[in-house]
Amino acid sequence: MISWFSSTASVRFGEELAAFLLSEFSGSAPKKDAKFSVKAEKALVRADQRVQEFRMHERMNFYKRSRLANAFLWKLKDGGCPDAFANELTEWLTLRL
Repeated sequence: MISWFSSTASVRFGEELAAFLLSEFSGSAPKKDAKFSVKAEKALVRADQRVQEFRMHERMNFYKRSRLANAFLWKLKDGGCPDAFANELTEWLTLRL
């Protein structure tokens, strides 16, 4: 029962994934041009692979998913990501969890 609430790995992964995406998007603001779209798509494919690997090793429940998504969102916002884009990325992540 106690392991159900153990979300340390989930929070750490959410922060690491957000840091990865922030580093991938650094130097280019989220805009609707073709270059950014291609760059974002490649970064999201790599991030999706990381999410799938994490899911294979960690049993996720509702609480752990929520903590992961929250840590991901706030790491993006703290990193200077615009709110709308951070929310889109968090929605993308929750659909993959």
